[in-house]
Amino acid sequence: MEKKKIKILVVDDHEIVRLGLTHFMEQYPDLEVVDSVGSMGEALVRTEQHRPDVVIMDISLKKSSGIDACREICNCFPGTKVIMLTSYGDEEMLMESIFAGAKGYVLKDVGSDEIIRAVRAVHRGESLLDSVVTHKLLDQMRRNGQKSHDALEQLTTQEKKVLVLIAEGKTNREIAETIYLSEKTVRNYVSSILAKLNLVNRTEAAAYAAKKNIFKQA
Repeated sequence: MEKKKIKILVVDDHEIVRLGLTHFMEQYPDLEVVDSVGSMGEALVRTEQHRPDVVIMDISLKKSSGIDACREICNCFPGTKVIMLTSYGDEEMLMESIFAGAKGYVLKDVGSDEIIRAVRAVHRGESLLDSVVTHKLLDQMRRNGQKSHDALEQLTTQEKKVLVLIAEGKTNREIAETIYLSEKTVRNYVSSILAKLNLVNRTEAAAYAAKKNIFKQA
């Protein structure tokens, strides 16, 4: 029985890169390039059409973001693995790619054998993150968690009470009546809460309160 080939979609806005990748990958009997496209829209359409096992995605598409395309593919087609292809080691973009769901990355200037190994490894369920990137990713996650914690600690006891009442869907007038303050004072508290937590509106504040389970802390 013939072994099933690894189906690959190539996404890059440079036609020469697409042709080059397609040419050398098709020389391997276990690989099949099902299509190659140059934009995020085409990538989503072709992924739905072909359901590739692996997508090799240019991290920086001209008319759209390879990271956004990666996120959409990973959310809509969880069976498809994405490898980001980049010509430079921009740490921030690489981190964003991993958070978007990419299973790893390869540099455009690596040898063809390295890309083949990457495709096979990702298809086996492995993650292509070297120790340096892994440590930086964990550090960033810790920093983000610390920032979130610090922001919550900036709230006063009264502000936390107001935040809980916002999460309960109460209006400023209802909050004022509940904790015996003027409506103007409540408005000031709400503005302060949004500023400290870097939120835009009451809906985001309510979602934040639920996520942080602030109901037990107030």
